[in-house]
Amino acid sequence: MKPTHASHVRREFFKAVGFYLRVVWPIVSVLVLIIVVFGFTIAYLEGWKALDGIYFAFVTGFTIGYGELVPKLGASRILAILLGFNGVLMTAIFAAVSVRAIEVAVKATAGEE
Repeated sequence: MKPTHASHVRREFFKAVGFYLRVVWPIVSVLVLIIVVFGFTIAYLEGWKALDGIYFAFVTGFTIGYGELVPKLGASRILAILLGFNGVLMTAIFAAVSVRAIEVAVKATAGEE
């Protein structure tokens, strides 16, 4: 049974995503570690629970910003700004991996239509 063109493109895309995520995994893991460390630091400075600090760090890092936890201290606010930059960098890495995977999938399946 011959796979359809669309399913073949999807398979090639996910194969490429897996490959490129393994390439950038060391960078992404460091960025995630930074989010966790900053979360613990902000929680300590603000007197929050550790999980609240990590939650705040991920919500801020991914630029969601629900606003239920707000840092009051200057040092915490500076760390929150750095978390925002960290999140933008991580989002850019995932976007670059996705775009590259699309290019690979299109090239691998060219001429099959």
